[in-house]
Amino acid sequence: MKFKTRLKVTFATIVFLPLLLTMLAFCVIGVYLVNAQPGVSVQNLDFAMISEPVETYTGRADNVYRQLVEQAERDVALLEDRDYLERMGGMLHSRSAYLLVRRDNEIYYAGNQEAAQQIFNILPGFGEGDLEEGTGYYFSEMDKYVKQIDFRFRDGAEGSLFVIMRINSLISRRLLIDMLIAIVLILIFTSLMLTQWIHKEVFRPVNELNVAMTKIKEGNFEYILQTESGGEIGDLYRNYEDMRLRLKENTEESAEQEKKNKELVSNISHDLKTPITAIKGYVEGIMDGVADTPEKMDKYIKTIYNKANDMDRLINELTIYSGIDNHRIPYNFHRINVSEYFGDCVEEVGLDLESKNIQLNYTNLVEQGTLVIADPEQMKKVINNIISNSVKYMDKQRGVIDIRILDELDSIQVEIEDNGKGIAQKDLGKIFERFYRTDTSRNSAQGGSGIGLSIVKKIIEDHGGYIWATSREGEGTCMHFVIRKYRELQNE
Repeated sequence: MKFKTRLKVTFATIVFLPLLLTMLAFCVIGVYLVNAQPGVSVQNLDFAMISEPVETYTGRADNVYRQLVEQAERDVALLEDRDYLERMGGMLHSRSAYLLVRRDNEIYYAGNQEAAQQIFNILPGFGEGDLEEGTGYYFSEMDKYVKQIDFRFRDGAEGSLFVIMRINSLISRRLLIDMLIAIVLILIFTSLMLTQWIHKEVFRPVNELNVAMTKIKEGNFEYILQTESGGEIGDLYRNYEDMRLRLKENTEESAEQEKKNKELVSNISHDLKTPITAIKGYVEGIMDGVADTPEKMDKYIKTIYNKANDMDRLINELTIYSGIDNHRIPYNFHRINVSEYFGDCVEEVGLDLESKNIQLNYTNLVEQGTLVIADPEQMKKVINNIISNSVKYMDKQRGVIDIRILDELDSIQVEIEDNGKGIAQKDLGKIFERFYRTDTSRNSAQGGSGIGLSIVKKIIEDHGGYIWATSREGEGTCMHFVIRKYRELQNE
């Protein structure tokens, strides 16, 4: 659930739930109070039944009423005296309470003339009713409570004195107290319910997310947060999971990269030590006079030169590897003629292979004008690295390397095949990975840093091509790579 929806639900709950519960509480308390009154059942339920009894509001008129009753018993003459009636009416201390005296069917005296006119016609007649002494009449339609004193004027006329009081329909104290308690309990219940809901739906997920982020800070990427909820909380959980998985992957890659870097340093150190040791040995032989003939001297110098070339090759591989990691391999692309370029390369490497008793065969099946966009220097590194690998793992007395240039419509395919010892199928898919070496024993005669083919793959891919290998153990290996042709010039 989205936060906007949560806010709407919270607002509606705060406003409407207490109102509904208050109405329900009022009905329940009202029914209870009505049932608590003797002789009243739910069937004749009336709101007036939960008001204060009439007697609660008549206490202030009782003293005036009793004095008037006593005066009527002693001497009714004062009941005819308007001044006396005025004084007694003033003792009621209320604008809604007054005295009214009726003589026969006419108003003799009225403390409130206007109100008296409204109620006069419904007042009980002289001697009517069988109310007990001290009780009175309640006219609910006018909210009036009336006490009556019958007497006779001195001339024998029938007279009635009425103490009239207006009764306001006030809610009983018990109802107010019960409703106050009910409202407090409703508010507490609503608050607890909303607090629990917000804690469960908001604070608990936020706390779990906080714990998860602490785990991330500590380097623990295994702490998983899963949720099926939607809205912002669900999005946060899913974003955390994406971040955790990416951080875990990056951390593992960094650890793997660091491991490979250490392995590279170890490989380079090991491979540099071999030619350096050889160079030192031959130099010491020259210094000690071991090379005492021109033939030996020539042999020693050539060996030192070859070992220096091996060191230079290793250092170049390390430099290229650094460029791969920083995406800073310098490229200088040109349109090059395939036949001319590969013809020159074959001629260059052929002399070196001939000195190593390796036969080089070259086949070109593309048209003379075929062009590609490539960096000549970097492409030469590709060919040299592949041929160096073939020479390095050549196990036949008479080695053979075939270089074939094939036409593939929109591209050219270059194949460099040898008759060396081949690569096992389990290793074939990994040979382009950095630092991977099929020769785990690290034969010092072969050497190698394990990054040569990874450099080849990187250069070919940067040229927009792709590379793969096929091999059979004991028979040899063939490297294939494809580069797209340059078509625009030919179309013109």
